[in-house]
Amino acid sequence: MDLPREDPLAAVSPLDGRYAGRTEPLVPYASEAGLVRARVRVEVEYLLALADEDAVALDLTDEEREHLRGVADGFDADDARLVKRLETEGAAGYSATNHDVKAVEYFLRTETDERVHPWIHFGLTSEDVNNLAQRLLVKPAVEEVLLPRLRGLRDDLADEARAHRDVPMLARTHGQPATPTTYGKELAVYAARLGRAAARVADAAEGLSGKLAGASGTYAAHRAAYPDVDWRGFSRRFVESLGLNHTALTTQVNPCDDLAALFDALRGANNVLLDFDRDVWLYVSDRYLGQEAAAGETGSSTMPHKVNPIDFENSEGNLSKANSDLTFLADYVTTSRLQRDLSDSTVKRNVGAAFAHCLIGYGKTADGLAKVAPNERVMREELDANPEVVGEAVQTILRREGDTDAYERVKALTRGSRTTLDDFHDLFDDLDVDDDVREELRALTPATYVGYGGALVDDVDADVDAE
Repeated sequence: MDLPREDPLAAVSPLDGRYAGRTEPLVPYASEAGLVRARVRVEVEYLLALADEDAVALDLTDEEREHLRGVADGFDADDARLVKRLETEGAAGYSATNHDVKAVEYFLRTETDERVHPWIHFGLTSEDVNNLAQRLLVKPAVEEVLLPRLRGLRDDLADEARAHRDVPMLARTHGQPATPTTYGKELAVYAARLGRAAARVADAAEGLSGKLAGASGTYAAHRAAYPDVDWRGFSRRFVESLGLNHTALTTQVNPCDDLAALFDALRGANNVLLDFDRDVWLYVSDRYLGQEAAAGETGSSTMPHKVNPIDFENSEGNLSKANSDLTFLADYVTTSRLQRDLSDSTVKRNVGAAFAHCLIGYGKTADGLAKVAPNERVMREELDANPEVVGEAVQTILRREGDTDAYERVKALTRGSRTTLDDFHDLFDDLDVDDDVREELRALTPATYVGYGGALVDDVDADVDAE
């Protein structure tokens, strides 16, 4: 089969093929071109910062400064292609570098006067550039793409919780009928959890930290060239000027504990949604939730009646894949043999793929949520079919009245057998209690035994992640 490489049908990964439309928002942050552009930005900002040091023998005119900022700000696809040619084939009078960061240095030489060339990448190791460039991509990818989707999902869940706050529903613990709840309260639980999880993700993104300390983290080359410059202070100021925190103690590599914390936070948010996806799947299976049938959509190739919960299943698969990748990344990027080995370089190129699976999962959960609605008739039928769930209330009220055998009395009536409300009423008739207590017991029904279920929805915004 002869397909052009750019054809989505030729994509090796579904992220760039089947799901390319869903992952497109991450392209500026997860693509090779995005990484090259971020490296150029770091090198340009570093060059400008060097020129601001009085002791460093680099002077840049205002025109040169403006031009350099224009190179970084206006970096486009043609520039990215030139950098790639400098790396793989050679171009502009340079032989192939076979080194991605060196290719950026040579690219900047094509944009500057020869007297500036010695100062491009001055005293740096590639990891100084890469660790900063990667975080300049990861931070906005999370803050501008993933977090808005998570917060949007939280808001959708909260809205649905409010809309269905008082819809009674049989709860299930251990998969068995249990004390009733409300559909709205159950959605509110997930909304609150997701709000807290999003806050942890936001905090982790804000905590991303960079280093600029040379080949083994000692600033050795910088100090050898200019021993009177406070390079430690320079490094802190420079890294913070990029909007990152500063890590002072490193080897050649940034220890990446900050990235690991971010990956773990994202995994926590994904786990909330995985839990939700699976619960909704079960509610659909039990017919507690009905699904909107999309016109023209096929649910099964052989069973025409099927309307499957495919969005939640797709989300579950993508979030599970994302979590597998995030776990691997968090474990891997925090280790390096001695002061540096290169195995993490190829691993870090897969951060975007993990984020892409997150993004697909968030979108699919949102799609699925928009298509389901509570089937209140089925929910009430299930409640009516399981009157034994009021047994908890019965034995608790009897305990209040001093009945030391209350639990055992209700257990003998209900455990392992089908019980009706009439059976409970017969029990109530035989009890030695005041008439008002007997009437209180008779008033119990599964549909009304929901505690503060509806009112608890009002707490859904208590832990909202502040944007």
